Amino acid sequence: MAAGASGGGMAGGCRLLLLLAAGAAGGMLYPRESPSRERKELGGLWSFRADFSPGRDAGFVQRWYRQPLRQTGPVIDMPVPASFNDITQDPSLENYIGWVWYEKEVLLPLRWLQDDLNTRVVLRFGSAHYYSIVWVNGVQVMEHEGGHLPFEADISSVIQGSPGIPCRITVALNNTLTPHTLPPGSIQYMNDKTRDERMGIYSAAGRSSSFAMVQYQVSVVGSTLYSLSLSLRDQEGKVVATGDGPAGELKVLNPNLWWPYLMHENPGYRYSLEVKMQTQANGALLEDVYTLPVGIRTVHVTSTQFLINGRPFYFHGVNKHEDADIRGKGFDWPLVVKDFNLLRWLGANSFRTSHYPYAEEIMDLCDAYGIVVIDECPGVGIKMSESFGNKSLQHHLVVMEELIRRDKNRPSVVMWSVANEPASELPPAGYYFKTVIAHTKALDPSRPVTFVTDANYALDHGAPYVDVICVNSYFSWYHDPGHLEVIPLQLTTQFENWYKTYQKPIIQSEYGADSVPGLHSDPPLMFSEEYQKAMLREYHSVFDKKRKEYVIGELIWNFADFMTNQGTTRVLGNKKGIFTRQRQPKSAAFVLRERYWKIANESSCLPPIIKSHALFLK
Repeated sequence: MAAGASGGGMAGGCRLLLLLAAGAAGGMLYPRESPSRERKELGGLWSFRADFSPGRDAGFVQRWYRQPLRQTGPVIDMPVPASFNDITQDPSLENYIGWVWYEKEVLLPLRWLQDDLNTRVVLRFGSAHYYSIVWVNGVQVMEHEGGHLPFEADISSVIQGSPGIPCRITVALNNTLTPHTLPPGSIQYMNDKTRDERMGIYSAAGRSSSFAMVQYQVSVVGSTLYSLSLSLRDQEGKVVATGDGPAGELKVLNPNLWWPYLMHENPGYRYSLEVKMQTQANGALLEDVYTLPVGIRTVHVTSTQFLINGRPFYFHGVNKHEDADIRGKGFDWPLVVKDFNLLRWLGANSFRTSHYPYAEEIMDLCDAYGIVVIDECPGVGIKMSESFGNKSLQHHLVVMEELIRRDKNRPSVVMWSVANEPASELPPAGYYFKTVIAHTKALDPSRPVTFVTDANYALDHGAPYVDVICVNSYFSWYHDPGHLEVIPLQLTTQFENWYKTYQKPIIQSEYGADSVPGLHSDPPLMFSEEYQKAMLREYHSVFDKKRKEYVIGELIWNFADFMTNQGTTRVLGNKKGIFTRQRQPKSAAFVLRERYWKIANESSCLPPIIKSHALFLK
């Protein structure tokens, strides 16, 4: 299921960083403070204006970036991070498509502006949807296509020599989707009468029963005269392995493995890989330090199982959206922490980032808490034949490169998803997904790759190339609505057809029903809380049979109600959440909680301490 609405705004936030080393050709490092690195958060209120000119181009024609935005016309306050659509009472902004302009003036610390310190100042955006052009003090410093993923630029030369003068950051942002963007989209016109030195780190782990090998690769851009040293520390700060040079292996004896939540009494174990680089610049010794959290774990897929550290793993989790009242997709710490508390209360061990990469702070918590992630790119809504052409394909490959560059070192990420519900029955889909999946595997051979399908098993041209079949179905909702009795036969047939054809493990990647909170009916009728519960139980009875064979997971649609475009099937958004948009449980949440803790309790991998905890929580 897609969200339906494509909001705009700087949802992931943006940061201004002082770095001696940041990003690299081999990977864009997440901004972490260290003895050599500082960061300045730029979240808060920005000046904002939507360009309502007929061509949406007044900002470029009049060069709004050349002077403060407030001097070229009226502006309003806009919080960042947030989706601008839901902030004001102006209905023209709620569904606005086109260019909007953000601006903020920032005073920088004096030491950031001193050229003799050989510092680099990097402007980094966590996410901006969809096409961005950025100016600093009227000078263009970068462009980026695509939402949900970070981008950055070195702005040191632009800001030098201006102590005490505010640094003016201007962003032109366009949320227009076309058949060739990811996600693709189209516009319906309602008036249509016819209708310096930089360091990047990559790590991968392999293990035996008594030791693990952590492979690393450090990219340094800038000076060719440098030294590198690496130290791997456990959670008590003890050094367990050391290395030097840009590439190599660290041998860890008796490693503490990264385990998923409810699969071990100490889930989410991470080491700290500290990398130090030293180099000479203008006669001075410079040192850059970066610490990367590292989890040691393995992933393997057989024809019937998904193995983490050699043990069978069953996905019992959710699909989510970055969505909430008022802030839209804007990042919000209280909401994020609440969601993770609800996930653990529910007994969920996993989720899919439907249908786009989530904020890096969310991914950090998945690593720390042991929540397993199917990491999905923004490949939702690939329905038109023109979206399978070479232009779309090349952009899709770039997006996968950016996603893997960002998340390849995360132990929580166990599988990449390259699309959601594409028209994979179309003939061009075969070559398209063969190419995207092969490219993804070449970038990261260590993880399986999938896409989520709702196509007929016999017509799906992309399924031969995935490692795991992920299938969405809504029996008794979109198909045979109101007829709960069809679920056992139709769902069983679905699984048997897919497995007989492809001999690959299967995840039920979406299933569910809308329920309006507080609407009750007995016998169960559609949109009542009772109907949502009854549908879940019918699906679960089939899951329990097939998970003994080749079904390796179930992900409910959806974790929480979320906003969509208006439509006759939407009552203030999609109501398939087991929690409301305000994160209050519906009756279905308790059904799922009982089930997930029961599955965890039955797991042969679960230590006695966790089994007792599971019984207590019920």
